[in-house]
Amino acid sequence: VQYVRQFGIRRQWQFGSTNWAMAMADRRTLGGSLQLRAMLSAEPATLTDIGYPQLLQAAQPHRGGTVTDRQHPHELLSELGIRYERAINRELAAELYIAPAGEPAIGPVAYRHRPSAANDPVAPLGHHAQDVAHTTFGVVTVGVFSHSAKLEASVFNGRHPDDARTGLDLGGARLNSYAARLTVNPSSAWSVSGSGGYVAAGNEAEHGGDLHGSQYRLNASVLHTRQLADHGEWSSAAIYGVSLGAGGVDPLYAVLLESNAEIGRYAVFGRAEYVRRTAAQLALTGSVRPELPVGALSLGFAGRLGTLNALRVSLGARGTANFVPADLEPFYGSRTPFGVLVYLHVRPKQPVGRRTSRRDAGGAAFSQKAWQLAH
Repeated sequence: VQYVRQFGIRRQWQFGSTNWAMAMADRRTLGGSLQLRAMLSAEPATLTDIGYPQLLQAAQPHRGGTVTDRQHPHELLSELGIRYERAINRELAAELYIAPAGEPAIGPVAYRHRPSAANDPVAPLGHHAQDVAHTTFGVVTVGVFSHSAKLEASVFNGRHPDDARTGLDLGGARLNSYAARLTVNPSSAWSVSGSGGYVAAGNEAEHGGDLHGSQYRLNASVLHTRQLADHGEWSSAAIYGVSLGAGGVDPLYAVLLESNAEIGRYAVFGRAEYVRRTAAQLALTGSVRPELPVGALSLGFAGRLGTLNALRVSLGARGTANFVPADLEPFYGSRTPFGVLVYLHVRPKQPVGRRTSRRDAGGAAFSQKAWQLAH
C-alpha cells in the first residue's frame, strides 16, 4: 500500500497498491523437471488502469489518448507458462520455456525481481528501454546452461499489451520478434548479462513509431550481492539499455545504478538514472528539442515493523529529485521537480539472500534440479 505525491506544474497524488503473487509447482517428468509458473497482480484495480504518478515516465497510449507522467499497472496475469529442464551431461542442461504470458530472453532481471530493488516499489524511468518485455503475451524460449553460464534464444509476440490489462492479450498475436541473452556468473556474488533483439510492435499507427514501436534493443547488466554482518545483505546493479527505432531514428539510451542494503530490521536503498527521452515520450508540444536528457536520483529507507504469520511487514519512505534541461522547465515548473512516496510493504518471510526471483540473488542462479534428477 502506498501514497505517492508528485510536485510542480504536473503535480499528482494517489493512494494505491503495487502488488504481485507468484506460484510454482514442479514434478519429475521424462527424466527432467517440469515446472508450472504463474504470477498475478491486482494492480489494474489497486492502481486504476492509468497506474501511479511518476514524473518523467514515458507516456502511455490509453483509450485513444495519452497518459503522461505515470507508470502503468502490471497485467492481471503477468506470467503463465511451463518450463522443462533436463540434464545433457554432468556439465550441461537444456531448457524449454513456453508461455502464453511470460518473459522472453531480453533485458536484465526485471526490476520487480532484482534484490537491488527489493525495497523500492517504483519502476525505473529507463524501464521501457531495459526490461519492459518482462510480461509478453506469447513466448517460446530454448536455452542451454552450465553451472555458471546460460545461453537463451526466444521468439515472441512483440506487440505491446493493450490498456485493458485484465486478460490474456493474445488477439492477433504472432511470434514476430526475436532475442538472445547470455548470462555468466563468475561467482555466487556476481552476474553479468548481455542481450539483444528485435521487437516488432505490429501497430505503428497506434504507437506513433516511438512509444512502443518496432525497435532493436541492446542491454547489458552487472549484478552483485554480498553478505553483511548481522545476517544482512547488500545488493547492487548497473544496467544499460539502448533502443533504436526500426525506422532509423536516433538511439535512445537509459543508464541505471541502484543499491539496497539490509542490516537487521532496517534497509537503505537508492537509485540513480540517466535517460534520453523524446518529446513524444513526454507528450510535449512546442519549441523543445526532439530528444532530451533527463535524470533522477532516489533515496529511501525501510524498517521492519514485525511479522504476521508467514508475512513480514515493513514501513518505508522514498524521495526522488528529477533533473530536466531548460527546455522542460516551463512544462514542469522547475529544473528539479521532485516527488515522495510512503509505503507499507508486506512480503513472505524468507532468509535474506535466498530470493525467489526468476533469476536469483547474485543475478541469475541457474536451476540445479536438472542435475539432481539425472544423477
